[in-house]
Amino acid sequence: MTEPTRVFARVAIPVPLGQAFSYLVPPELQGEVRRGARVLCPFGPRRVLGVVLEVSTDAPDFPIDKLKPLRAIVDPEPVLQDELMGFLQELARYYVAPIGAVIELALPAVERTAAEALSKRESFAVESLGRMVQRVSAVEGAEAAAKLGAQAREILEHLRQNGPETTPDLTKRWPNARAAVKRLEALTLVSVERVEAQVDPFFAQVAKDTPPELTPPQAAAVDRIIASLENGRKQSFLLDGVTASGKTEVYLRTVQRALELGRGAIVLVPEIALTPQLVTRFRARLGDRIAVLHSGLTDVQRHAMWRALRRGELKVAVGARSALFAPVHDLGLICVDEEHDGSFKQEEGVRYHARDMALLRAHRAGAVCVLGSATPSLSSVALVQSGRLELLKLPARARTTAVLPEVEIVDLRHVGAGPGGDRLLSLTLFRALEACLARREQAILFLNRRGFSPSLICGSCGEIVRCPNCSVSLTLHRARGESLQCHYCDYVVEVPQRCGKCGAAKLSEEGSGTERIETTLKQQLPAARVARLDRDVAAGAKSEQVIERVRAGEIDILVGTQMVTKGHDLPNVTLVGVLNADAALSMPDFRASERTFHLLVQVAGRAGRGDAPGKVLIQTRQPEHPAIAFALRHDVPGFVEQEMRDREELRFPPFSRLALVRFDALDEGQALAECGRIADIARAAVSSGVEVLGPTPAPLARLRNRYRFRFVLRAADRKPLRDALLAVARAGLHRQVRMAIDVDPVNML
Repeated sequence: MTEPTRVFARVAIPVPLGQAFSYLVPPELQGEVRRGARVLCPFGPRRVLGVVLEVSTDAPDFPIDKLKPLRAIVDPEPVLQDELMGFLQELARYYVAPIGAVIELALPAVERTAAEALSKRESFAVESLGRMVQRVSAVEGAEAAAKLGAQAREILEHLRQNGPETTPDLTKRWPNARAAVKRLEALTLVSVERVEAQVDPFFAQVAKDTPPELTPPQAAAVDRIIASLENGRKQSFLLDGVTASGKTEVYLRTVQRALELGRGAIVLVPEIALTPQLVTRFRARLGDRIAVLHSGLTDVQRHAMWRALRRGELKVAVGARSALFAPVHDLGLICVDEEHDGSFKQEEGVRYHARDMALLRAHRAGAVCVLGSATPSLSSVALVQSGRLELLKLPARARTTAVLPEVEIVDLRHVGAGPGGDRLLSLTLFRALEACLARREQAILFLNRRGFSPSLICGSCGEIVRCPNCSVSLTLHRARGESLQCHYCDYVVEVPQRCGKCGAAKLSEEGSGTERIETTLKQQLPAARVARLDRDVAAGAKSEQVIERVRAGEIDILVGTQMVTKGHDLPNVTLVGVLNADAALSMPDFRASERTFHLLVQVAGRAGRGDAPGKVLIQTRQPEHPAIAFALRHDVPGFVEQEMRDREELRFPPFSRLALVRFDALDEGQALAECGRIADIARAAVSSGVEVLGPTPAPLARLRNRYRFRFVLRAADRKPLRDALLAVARAGLHRQVRMAIDVDPVNML
């Protein structure tokens, strides 16, 4: 008697282990278990839900008699398509990340919650989470009955002319539409089906727009990208366009062509606040074929979008970095707007960079990838120089009346304070604000410090009031009651009356934050409508409400943190003030100069986007610094050339590859000991092409009451770096110490 064929499955399980697990596929499940499907499997004493990576008749390198059988299959069809599965596996390899944790990136929380309930034999109705509504369609060729009521006849005619609609939409116009629809359905004049209700918080009926005439550089860029789409070539581009040069129009035209070719698209933006603005423009051009994905959605909203994409009902996903994992069918195009922005890097869990992984996913899917920016990252410039990206240039603003703003330096070493006495509101800036208000124009002031004052200092002994959990000073906040707050661990305490070290009652406020600037402006310019945009007043998606008020002309001066520097299109903003350009330059990070330059050019780009010319005032005590000097001239190529020379001399990226290995623990000695031990393991494992730098305390030496140490691996090539990281990942770790591997780190703190 022939022994039945044994089938094995490798399964990714959501546990923090860097491997998949092998299981036997029982005979009754053979033929049903397939790659990308979820299965119920035993894991120790528990039953957990995993995703199948591979099904094979080849026995694993493991004693077969010890393999456990799969208990059940959950999905009749794979929950993740093959293209997305392959991408996720390669992402896990690149970032040396647990495959189970990577798979979770592509599954919305509702799916994971349902999986957990199923593994515990609990009931969980995913369908019940989304509200189902009726969609009504006119039946072609059916003749209306002679005795049809007037309202039913109107509804039928409306459906024939405008296409299917849901019953809630019909009842907005005809209050008794439900009864009329029942009558029409009984007469087989309409068909009715249940569909998921629209839960997109950014959904709104948007009037169709008329595509503008393209500038010659825009037309050349669109033609070049579309040629790659039509030829089916996997090609990647860097769209280097000055602020307001019309990069979004290039995305719109190319996404539209991808849809016409029957292919899907993903559009990534760095911030939630930019998503509604972009979605509105896409809906005006493409209709409602768009799914919005970002962390501001509820679990139910995200799940509805995800299911619509997975079913192929929607073909375009727009959102922040997590939209990269959208289950878009037949992916043809990925656009990454503001590709230089650090928000594309995930700093917790799986530390992926959405821009870099967009290039990878597009390559694997045979798709086109477009990275867009007015200030391209040095890593993208290096890819252009190596021939891996093709450069497309938009050298001028799209509106012929809009020119780049005039930029002026305000040297704080020589210019005094304005009427409010705050040095960051210099006399030069104050007079410029007065002139702007007199012209009935708007202004943006950028200061990357929240709160009223960054610190309290004792005038007697010089002691700064610090967070007891973190190596940072506490920030004074006044808007919601006097308090000191830590912006890292959220520790809050009442403002002390005396110094905790010497007891002196001489605590004074040091420096200014956005809250103080807002207060001073309201006092000194009482007629001006002043608002603030930072995480304290408008975190996440709420920030768009503030931007909309600016757009509607309800705000004269907007004071804010980095949230005001992003790609907002505000035509009546003619004045931009950078209150302290030096703040970012002092960070202990080799990218400090690049980040400062990007911030200055981007925030300057908010000025003069309409018909009136713009002006930018950059306040600094280091006017000779290259990042500031080049930003003064809008000289992106000049800055890139100099910064590239400096990076090459110091062997920093893009002329090397880095990985940062961080350790933290409640006990300082344990954290340091483990960091040193595993650094030694890395040294023993590396070839001559890899350096191990450290261990050293992290610049933020204590965070959330945990002591932090690190070492850095540096190599010219990726392979020897990966070999060293694998040795690090496989090393045993003290159970009270946490380790994080960060490949291509962006935040060096």
